[in-house]
Amino acid sequence: MTSTYDVAVIGAGFAGVTAARDLTLAGHSVVHLEARDRIGGRTFVGEAFGRQVEFGGTYAHWSQAHVWHELKRYDIGLVRRLTIEQCNWLADGTVHTGTPAEYHAVSKSLATRCLADAREWFPMPGDIHAADTTVIEKETLADRLDAMDLSPAERDVLCDVMGSLVAAPAEQGMAQFLFWTSLNGGSWETFMECAGGFPIDGGTKRLLDAINGESTAELRLSTPVTAVDDDGSAVTVTTADGQRVRARQVVLAVPLNTLADVAVTPPPPAADMIEQKHPMRTMKIWARVKGEVTPFSANAPVGKHPLNSARTEYRYEGDTLVVCFCGDATAIDPTDRGAVERALRFFVPDLEVLDVACHDWVSDPYSQGTWVHHRPGYLTQAAPLLRRPHNRIHFAGGDLAALGVGGIDGAIETGARAARDVVQALRMDA
Repeated sequence: MTSTYDVAVIGAGFAGVTAARDLTLAGHSVVHLEARDRIGGRTFVGEAFGRQVEFGGTYAHWSQAHVWHELKRYDIGLVRRLTIEQCNWLADGTVHTGTPAEYHAVSKSLATRCLADAREWFPMPGDIHAADTTVIEKETLADRLDAMDLSPAERDVLCDVMGSLVAAPAEQGMAQFLFWTSLNGGSWETFMECAGGFPIDGGTKRLLDAINGESTAELRLSTPVTAVDDDGSAVTVTTADGQRVRARQVVLAVPLNTLADVAVTPPPPAADMIEQKHPMRTMKIWARVKGEVTPFSANAPVGKHPLNSARTEYRYEGDTLVVCFCGDATAIDPTDRGAVERALRFFVPDLEVLDVACHDWVSDPYSQGTWVHHRPGYLTQAAPLLRRPHNRIHFAGGDLAALGVGGIDGAIETGARAARDVVQALRMDA
């Protein structure tokens, strides 16, 4: 039996939930299909250590227009993390320790030098095509580091500064680092604050539930989609259990690395990007550390230590919660308390890890990776193709965002854009 709707929204991360809400508020019948048994996509507030923690995307900022608009709409604020007092960084085989000011003095000039041409390539980041990016879109982060003629210690410090965002330097396009920097006034430091400075009060689930609470879409959880077939008059969506849904328009809001698992007809543009996927295979690990330790951060270049970024986030029942990122998910077993303890003690001796928790986004079939970092050529050349309507199919998700690429802001941005495009298409099709 085939059911018919105005719109089928596929995927219930921030992009899909935003699109479903906006479309139902516009008066359209919407079926909302989600592979998981929950909404949220690559954001996930789960249980660990007897409290809730964010296993996926976490942070927001008042400079991010789309997420800030939603936070204000639902009267939700941001909260502060622990203020770091001690920085630890690995450079040329040695762990260095200092204050945040001392670490900043070592690292700022290197980051500024590396990203000095950000505004040249992206003079108006709101218009990604304001300058010719053909040349820069051929460059990887590894290419940039090689060309800078750095000492081993300087190269390590520069990778330390980029911390959790460096996973595969030979595969990550330099253009995205420059774009992020230009988007934040040419300052990498400002970008890092905006990207990872402030958790949402009550967690990402609080905002998701608020957005979803305004949607009247028919939400079907645990319903993976295997095919989306646009025959020119309508779209047939087929689920893994053989259900068929007929819709006048479709919003396909799934992670880039899972798009190849959905048979889309006619075939979508940006086929190479979809097939190659993005290279971010990062692991986020939470550690409960005994006692209220001095708030610290720790950074190491990918490939030179199991953990590439760690910092104290919260106090909890007399202990401290530390969030860790590993650029190579195979470098450490996130369930091995002892291994995580040894990795943290490399920077801060005598720490006692009481427990660890993690969600494996790399092995998760509905994510197959973490946030996006585009390969060379894809940020400005391939991703924009998927932001355009593909007949009756509209792609959405933070991986494809024009501004908030890789984050919650970008997911909301694309979900709202897709909804607007669909409403216009339905009007023309009436």
